[in-house]
Amino acid sequence: MRWDHLAENAAAARGAALFDAEAVTTRTFDTPEFRGVTFHEVRARSIVNRVPGASRMPFEWTVNPYRGCTHACVYCFARKTHSYLDLDTGLGFDTQIVVKVNAPELLRAHLSSPRWHGEHIAMGTNVDCYQRAEGRYRLMPGIIAALRDHANPFSILTKGTLILRDLDLLKQAAEVTDVGISVSVGFTDQELWRTVEPGTPAPERRLDVVRTLGEHGIGCGVLMAPVIPFLSDHPAQLRATVQAIAASGATSVTPLVLHLRPGAREWFMAWLESRHPHLVRRYERLYADGAYAPKWYQRRITGQVHELAQEYGIGPTRPGMPRRIRPPEPEPVAAEPTVSGPTQLSLL
Repeated sequence: MRWDHLAENAAAARGAALFDAEAVTTRTFDTPEFRGVTFHEVRARSIVNRVPGASRMPFEWTVNPYRGCTHACVYCFARKTHSYLDLDTGLGFDTQIVVKVNAPELLRAHLSSPRWHGEHIAMGTNVDCYQRAEGRYRLMPGIIAALRDHANPFSILTKGTLILRDLDLLKQAAEVTDVGISVSVGFTDQELWRTVEPGTPAPERRLDVVRTLGEHGIGCGVLMAPVIPFLSDHPAQLRATVQAIAASGATSVTPLVLHLRPGAREWFMAWLESRHPHLVRRYERLYADGAYAPKWYQRRITGQVHELAQEYGIGPTRPGMPRRIRPPEPEPVAAEPTVSGPTQLSLL
């Protein structure tokens, strides 16, 4: 494992190392939830990362306290980052987890720098900051507290139910800055969930998170991602998913079609060959031109989801815009108008 050359992306890998090799501690825990998982505790040199200019992401800065993810989603685009550690992008990504144990203190120092101007920071856009490891390492409370204390706007995207542990901190942060929360639920099909997202909470548990946040005055959007061609894109499946999202009280729903970047593509296609071999040729044709499904397919899915969302009374999010969390008002207030028109985000 080449810790001396570890960087956040391939371009950065050619520059200075982010961790010292002697600062790595490797641990395993003999508990059911972590059996077979190895944790590499590192003291990072930096924690706020600039998104490459060529990225489709609608934000410029991210914080990622973990690398690798026990959610084990077979389609996860972040799998490629494990190759920078000489780890495989398949099982290694699911079971070899890098933990930046000094993330909260690093972030607090960064936010205190006169060179930092309070730009929006996105979390959960690479790997999930509320994966199971967070239950043991508890990095997010310190991270959120630092952002709160500096009134720095931020957003969180997660599939994890553990975010509810930090509900009070999120509400405190929202008193002083803009905070956006989104939960990722691409489909509600139970059989598909068990095979394609084996380490995540069930879709209905994630929607319970949306519901609970709403009950505490926290508006929460849903990123309907990924919509998986030929497995979760039937009109009846899309309707069932949007209906469940609406019932949870989500403030918005934004669809995102599966994309298969190098690293993720190989792992996903191996899974497809094992589970749905009859679809392999169809995927090879659909993704023949690269990581993204054809525009016509993306537009079709986006249009269908937005029509259903309008039917059920919810709308799309605006790219890159954090949603302000506010405490419950004692008296009802008029709802803000939703934004109409299709939106295709690239967050996962």
